[in-house]
Amino acid sequence: MNRHDQHGSGRSTHRPWRARLLAAAGAGALLLASGTVAPPVSAKEGDGGDKVLTVAVAQSVDSLSPFLAVRLLSTSIHRLTYEYLTNYDAKDNHVIPGLATEWKSSPDKLTWTYTIRSDSKWSDGEQATAEDAAWTFNTMMTDPGAATANGSFVGNFEKVTAPSPTQLVIRLKKPQATMTALDVPIVPKHVWEKVDDFSKFNNDKDFPVVGNGPFVLTDYKPDSYVRLKANKDFWRGAPKFDELVFRYYKDQDAAVAALRKGEVSFVAGSPSLTPAQADSLKGEENIRVNDAPGRRFYALATNPGARAKDGTKFGDGDPSLLDQRVRNALFMAVDRKAIVDKVFQGHAVEGAGYIPPRFSSYFFEPSAGQELAHDPQKAARLLDEAGYRTNADGKRLGKDGKPLDYRILCHATDPNDKAVGKYLQEWWGELGISVTLDCLDNVTDPWLAGKYDLAFDGWSVNPDPDFVLSIHTCAALPATPKDTGATDNFICDKEYDGLYARQLGEYDADKRAEIVKRMQSRLYDTGYMNVMAYPNAVEAYRTDQIKSITTMPSAAGNIYGQDGYWSWWSAVPADSGGSAGSSSSTGTVIGIVAGVVVLVGLGVLFAVRRRASADDRE
Repeated sequence: MNRHDQHGSGRSTHRPWRARLLAAAGAGALLLASGTVAPPVSAKEGDGGDKVLTVAVAQSVDSLSPFLAVRLLSTSIHRLTYEYLTNYDAKDNHVIPGLATEWKSSPDKLTWTYTIRSDSKWSDGEQATAEDAAWTFNTMMTDPGAATANGSFVGNFEKVTAPSPTQLVIRLKKPQATMTALDVPIVPKHVWEKVDDFSKFNNDKDFPVVGNGPFVLTDYKPDSYVRLKANKDFWRGAPKFDELVFRYYKDQDAAVAALRKGEVSFVAGSPSLTPAQADSLKGEENIRVNDAPGRRFYALATNPGARAKDGTKFGDGDPSLLDQRVRNALFMAVDRKAIVDKVFQGHAVEGAGYIPPRFSSYFFEPSAGQELAHDPQKAARLLDEAGYRTNADGKRLGKDGKPLDYRILCHATDPNDKAVGKYLQEWWGELGISVTLDCLDNVTDPWLAGKYDLAFDGWSVNPDPDFVLSIHTCAALPATPKDTGATDNFICDKEYDGLYARQLGEYDADKRAEIVKRMQSRLYDTGYMNVMAYPNAVEAYRTDQIKSITTMPSAAGNIYGQDGYWSWWSAVPADSGGSAGSSSSTGTVIGIVAGVVVLVGLGVLFAVRRRASADDRE
C-alpha cells in the first residue's frame, strides 16, 4: 500500500484520507508554484555546500505519525526515517534483513523469533532494541488510535515480548503467512511512550524527529516541503546526498517547469507524469525520463452503502448502485482500451484485478465467460433487466422516478481523473445516465462521510498483497459512523472475508496465490471496485544533479514510492566520483526504461509483503 497511494501507494497513491486507509492523490490549500514557496535550501546545494536532492511531489503529507499515515508520500518518508523488521531487495523484491537480521518460526508456525541487529542506533544516540519493536506492536494491539494505519498486521497477534535487547518473539493466534512482510515502522519507545493520544498526534512539532533510517526528518511545512538530512550513522551506510527535500506542487505543470529550470532534481507527478509531460521532457538536455511498469492500479470505487461495524448506515450513495447488475453494466460501458490509448497514451495496461501484472504470481485475469468486456448494448439491456429503464427523453430513471445522476469524486490535482471523467460522461450518457464530476482538493471529508456515488481510487500494491486486500474486509469498517476505520470504501462481503482469512494462514506459495486470485475474482464480479488500468511509473530527473539512482526492480522499475529506501539512499550526486549505493542488492538506472513490459518472473515470494498507498497506501 509503501503503501497507500492512494493516487495514491500508499495513494501511491488515490486514497483520500489520513486517519483512515484511503489513498489520496494529495492536495493542499497552498499553491506552490516554482519559486512561490520554497524550502530553506536550493535544489543543488544547501548551507555549507551540502549536496541536496530535491523531489517535486504532487501529494501533500497526511500525517508524519507512522501510526496514522496512509498516503504514499507520508509512508515513503517513514521508509526513509524508520527501519522495518524486514526489507525487500531492489533487484527482485525478495525479502532481506532490515532491523531484524534473521527470523525463524516454530514448527506449528505460531511463534516467530526475530534477531534484532545490534548496530542500529536512534538518531539521538540511543540503541535500537527488540524492546522498541515489542512496544510498537503492543501499542498497536492495545490502542485503537495506534492501529489506525497498520492495525491489520497485528490483528492476529496474541503476545509480543522482547526477552533480550536482540530477541523479539511474536506469538500468533493462528498461522499468518505475512510474518516476514510486516511493513510497520518500528519507533523508539523512549520517545513515543510519552504520547497521550495516538489518534491525534501527528509528529510534526518537534524536530529533528528521532529515527534510525537512512535519513533524519529535520523540518516540515504543511503543503510546502519536507526536509531530511542524511543519517551519517545508518548501519547500511550513509546516503550520498547530504539532504533530501520533498517539495509540494499543486500545479503539476509547474513542477515539470521547475525540473527544466534545475530548481528540483526529480519529478514524479501525481504519482506519474502525464504522457504529454513525459514526451515534452524526452530529449531535453540533462533530463532522463524513466518509464517502467508500475505497482499501482487505477480504479472506480462504488459506494456500496456506507456502514459501520455496529450496523449503522450513513452517507448518501445512490441506492441503484446496491444492485450488482447496475454496477456491472456501468463497467461494461467503460472502454478500458480507450482509457489506456487516449488518456494514458499507451503508458499503462488495461485493468481487471487488484494486483498489477508486475507481480505475476498474484496477477488475476477474468475468464472469457466472466469478463465484463466493453459492450454498451449489453450494459443497456442489463440496466433494463434491473428495472432502470429510459423515459421518452432517453433518461434512465431510478426507482423513485427521477433521472439517475451519479456524482463521481475526483482529485482536482489529477488530470487523469478529469480526462477519464469526461469519457464517463459520454459513455454513461449514452445509457441515459448523467454524471457530475465532483473534483476537489480535499476528497477526504465526503469519502469518510460516505457522501459520494463513485470515486476515482487507486493504491500502490506491495510485494505481498495482504494489506491492499485487507482494506475490503468487514473488520476494516469504522466502529461507528463517527469513527474512522481501515476500510477503502465500506465493502463488507462474507465470502470475500472467508477467502481473506484463508490466504492469511496459507504458507504454500502457490496455494496462497490461487486464493488471492479468487479474492480478486470476487471483487471483480461484485463490481464494487472496477480496475480500469495499471499505469506505468513515469518520472524524470536531472542527470546534471543525479549521476545514478536505483530503480525497483532494478531491471525496469520505479524510483519514487518504492518498497524500501533504495532510490534516495543510493542516489549519487552528479559531481561525485562514487557509484550508486554500497549494497549488492541495488542497481542503477542507465537509460530510459521504456515500454509497458510485463515482468514475468518478478514473482512475488509469498513471504514478502507490501501500503500501499497508500496511495499507495503508499
